[in-house]
Amino acid sequence: MSTHAMLDTVYMSGEVQPLRVRLIDCGRELLDEGGIDAVGLRSVARHAGVSHGAPRRYFPTHKALLAAIAASGFAELSAELRTAIASETDPVARLRQIAYRYLSFARTHRTLFELMFRHDLLEGSGEDLRQHSKPLFETVAALAADAGAADPHVVALNLWTQLHGVATLRATRSIEVIASDIDADGFVAQLIDLHLKARG
Repeated sequence: MSTHAMLDTVYMSGEVQPLRVRLIDCGRELLDEGGIDAVGLRSVARHAGVSHGAPRRYFPTHKALLAAIAASGFAELSAELRTAIASETDPVARLRQIAYRYLSFARTHRTLFELMFRHDLLEGSGEDLRQHSKPLFETVAALAADAGAADPHVVALNLWTQLHGVATLRATRSIEVIASDIDADGFVAQLIDLHLKARG
């Protein structure tokens, strides 16, 4: 399966429903403005200008609403990653572009990014968010294999966990305490080169 096809699987969500999409968009706006606590079925309905009961047609529970918002985040991230690698042919260059865009997305959409990986909060929502993140992981593993990594899945796991750690530390401004002048692009390039040194 091509890297584009892997990222495409995130979009297989069925029929587009305008009001459902509108409610998710309103939920994301509330999330940006006030964090996770600001997003509720009633607050989303009020923000969208619909009746309080309208959201329950699509989201029977609060968790279902939050999970749908998180899923929309994965769809947006996947679209950005597809755009990032579209003009690149070299697998190492593609890995770097994915890493840059991943960190950029996490910084631009801090609360959404946090929600996307709050599996503890979203457990029982009916939306298996782990299946949304799997195509992203498989894409990184496939590119690592193309780049000559001896164990692509181990390389992909190492890269993702370290990138996610950096993204989380930057979101909470923790990394600025010890490395305020960090060159993110340079760091990413070094990180990828380090993990690709052992090639088959």
